[in-house]
Amino acid sequence: MTTKEKTKVLVIDDDPKVCWILSEGLSSSFDFVSARDGVEGIQMVSTEKPALILLDIKMPGMTGLEVLEKLNKQENRPEVIMISGHGDTKYVVESMRLGAAEFIDKPFDVREVEIHINGVMERMRLKKEVTELKKELRVRSDYATFIGDSESMVRVKGIIEQVADSELSVLIRGESGTGKEIAARSLHALSSRKDQPFVKVNCAAIPRDLLEAELFGYDKGAFTGAHKNKQGRFELAHKGTIFLDEIGDMPMELQSKMLQVLEQQEFVRIGGIHNVHVDVRIICATNKNLEQAIGEQAFRDDLFYRLNEITIFLPSLRERPEDMQLLVNHFLEKYNKLYGKEQPSLSAEIMNQLIGFDWPGNVRQVENMIKQVVVRGDELIIAELIASASSQLPRQAVPQSAPLASTALDESGESGYSLKNKVGRTVATEEKRLISEVLTKTNWNRRKAAELLQISYRSLLYKIKDYNLNVSK
Repeated sequence: MTTKEKTKVLVIDDDPKVCWILSEGLSSSFDFVSARDGVEGIQMVSTEKPALILLDIKMPGMTGLEVLEKLNKQENRPEVIMISGHGDTKYVVESMRLGAAEFIDKPFDVREVEIHINGVMERMRLKKEVTELKKELRVRSDYATFIGDSESMVRVKGIIEQVADSELSVLIRGESGTGKEIAARSLHALSSRKDQPFVKVNCAAIPRDLLEAELFGYDKGAFTGAHKNKQGRFELAHKGTIFLDEIGDMPMELQSKMLQVLEQQEFVRIGGIHNVHVDVRIICATNKNLEQAIGEQAFRDDLFYRLNEITIFLPSLRERPEDMQLLVNHFLEKYNKLYGKEQPSLSAEIMNQLIGFDWPGNVRQVENMIKQVVVRGDELIIAELIASASSQLPRQAVPQSAPLASTALDESGESGYSLKNKVGRTVATEEKRLISEVLTKTNWNRRKAAELLQISYRSLLYKIKDYNLNVSK
């Protein structure tokens, strides 16, 4: 059975009897070490690493308040309890202003000191617990933004949780906007490296001739303008994670250097002669077909296999329409809070339009659209935004005027039996028929038609435009 380690307390007091009295009375609970003056006490903070300090105010040379000021400049200093036979209010106030946890008057009772020490230690424990809890909540909050409970997303989350705390390189693949960066940050946040840096590099956004310097840094004099040594992103990510987004756009001439980092965890800066060793977990992402790039000799096959220790495929949004409601609710809550708005949940008819859309920009496109809805305070702009987005695309997955009948494959090559497509076309066709019927019945009195249809006047105008309805029809 192991003995519980006693809490170490540093007593800084010019009276040696103080430490002796405390050791005699409280040796079963605390391990007391002592310093006779402020200079020695400050040095012992580094060597002894006490959990707590008992600090006298009146000492020759450096006073206790001066010691406390110097301790405040140290990172993560121990808590301090001031002790003094000069319990004037001004000393108490100044001690508390400088961050002392407690103030004890001399002469003191040993049991009183024990109560004070235990109280401060308990507050320290609770503070640490709260800090750790907040950190854990931040981690889980980051992971929670990876939204979806569809089968494909549950599978992706399972893989992330399984491999997050490994040292394996991860290649994240998927279309633009599917959440590759969120997946990378989740891998980092759930790993033992979570308290270390997460450094992102977009290989497509940095010019080719600057990317090497950004990644690996350079030494002074390496080229014109290199007036001092500069660390690269790999060095900045030491002990943490580097996320190389759009890895498929990395120039071939840099890929061999990348391979060296992956295999040996070291590289040479531009203009340097010494190897720089780094401890970095590498996560990459791409929306490109790397196998095709290898065939075209635009990507090294040995680098591909080295990056490909674990591959995570992120599904497109059109592959998981059942997650649309969760995403919409999340972004409504997020931007209502951010902009101080109260945009309510979207209506069923608007949700049907969202589910029926193809979403080439995936989750990012949904987020941008919901952000506009919240800012403008009108869900009916969804139809306008979808129409605008559709006009910029070669095709729309679910054309609103598509016939109900279908063959095994439509012109786009998609299954005509797709439930999502079938429902979307059915809803659109029936909606158009009903609106046309009511407009004819009301002799094209749009306000009366809107009342009968139980939708807003503005919504009706959007639908008339979307379905290309007019009086002659």
